[in-house]
Amino acid sequence: MDKIQKALQKLSPKEALVIKEVLNKLRANDLSGLDLKKLKNNQNIFRIRKGQLRLIFSTDPDGPIKILAIERHSDNTYNQY
Repeated sequence: MDKIQKALQKLSPKEALVIKEVLNKLRANDLSGLDLKKLKNNQNIFRIRKGQLRLIFSTDPDGPIKILAIERHSDNTYNQY
């Protein structure tokens, strides 16, 4: 089981539904209505904020979007990115 699946299992059913909706919008390349922000000092890493949850992903012009993390916001959420 990968890191993203484990993160989804730790969420409440309501939170998991919200994240799945965000993932579906991201997959469809529909970024409207999302609180999207580019992370500082990183060229291709972005975050989507949904309440206390953060979905961190990277983009590659030649490849697909890669989900890096799904976490609750804390002081250490963005330290490794």
